[in-house]
Amino acid sequence: MSAADYASVAELWHRTEGIGLNESDTEHAIAAYLSRNPGMSAVGQLQHGEVIAVILCGHDGRRGYLHHLAVDPAHRHQGIAARLLEWCFERLREAGVPKCNVFLFRDNQLGASFWSHNGWSSRSDLVVFQKATSSNE
Repeated sequence: MSAADYASVAELWHRTEGIGLNESDTEHAIAAYLSRNPGMSAVGQLQHGEVIAVILCGHDGRRGYLHHLAVDPAHRHQGIAARLLEWCFERLREAGVPKCNVFLFRDNQLGASFWSHNGWSSRSDLVVFQKATSSNE
């Protein structure tokens, strides 16, 4: 994935149930994320270039993080998401990152089913805390 893919990727995210977008998902913010995590994120495209799948992947040197996995509904159940995940895991292994995390909205049943089906487990011993870095929010 490159910053040039942003318009197509954002369009797919906007029409994908369970994807929550905010100020961290602007074109500028995504370009910065891709720059900090070069070669880690990916898009799936048809031969004529239409983006039908996307995943953001990055790491902090210790743990990997996946964000905004989306596959166009017309192209689901063909193994595209699984291939994107394996591609990301390969990048994380190459970077020496042994584990990967994904954040999911509690009410995203479709997403929870997908992640469980693909061997992921939720942890009931963790709680996510979050605070804005600026006082404007």
